[in-house]
Amino acid sequence: MNTTYTQAVLTVYGNLVNTVSENQIDWLDHHTTTDAEHANIAIEIIRITRAAAYPSLADQADMAYWDRQNGTTTLDDAIAAVKAAHPKT
Repeated sequence: MNTTYTQAVLTVYGNLVNTVSENQIDWLDHHTTTDAEHANIAIEIIRITRAAAYPSLADQADMAYWDRQNGTTTLDDAIAAVKAAHPKT
């Protein structure tokens, strides 16, 4: 099973790497990972982590329905909690 790091690298740069292990990339052209590449990988890690943390779309639809019925903010609160737990910084 891939780690989140490996999954992020393969999603963003899969066609440019030989192998990926935790925090180590073997690039096809054998270059050293640049700051820009590290930044792109970090952004993808946040995207993957947030996607896994959000309620399912079915649950979000149910929350939205009940929020409209009850004047509550459970959906907004759930999304805000994920964003706070996994900031984009």
